[in-house]
Amino acid sequence: MGGSGSKSRGFWPFSGSGSVDDSTKDDNEQSLARVRSFPGATPFVFTRRGSMFFDEDGDLAHEFYEETIVTKNGRKKAKLKRIYKNLTPQGIIKLEHPCIHVDFPVVLFEA
Repeated sequence: MGGSGSKSRGFWPFSGSGSVDDSTKDDNEQSLARVRSFPGATPFVFTRRGSMFFDEDGDLAHEFYEETIVTKNGRKKAKLKRIYKNLTPQGIIKLEHPCIHVDFPVVLFEA
């Protein structure tokens, strides 16, 4: 439950291999220098993928709708139709404040 399987595979540079004894596990958890495969890795996240899109006019939004007029039995009714085509993803966004990565193995608290 909570499901990040990268910890057991050792995919993230600051995650353990999953098969460490209890005596060495305590020593490793005390130090933040657990980086093994990537020496320049940090537990902080500075960017994220944007969740919004640009349309052909350059407007930025999560969803775009187009108003269409439907005539049924002589009555005109306006409906909104969602647009899926010609949308460009926002891209990578720099975070204002760095966040700690989800797979970071150390518990942080304020004393």
